[in-house]
Amino acid sequence: MSDTLGLFAEARQLAIDLGYVVREEPLGELPGGACQVGQERRILLNLEQPVAAQLAVLVQTLAADPRAATQPMSRLLAARLGAM
Repeated sequence: MSDTLGLFAEARQLAIDLGYVVREEPLGELPGGACQVGQERRILLNLEQPVAAQLAVLVQTLAADPRAATQPMSRLLAARLGAM
């Protein structure tokens, strides 16, 4: 679980560093995901989901963003992004 929490914190910070606004809200049964409002890129995370599911949303969004590969990150996070 500590790996998941650490990866979640690192992935969340990476998203913020890339200019995403990360919002954590109760979204019912929706998993969350990336969206754009005007010029603002957002990642919505469902607070009702487990941290592992929220991490999956972050990893999926970051893996789709080519700018993420140019940023410093742990080997563990890089492996997760590369697996997508």
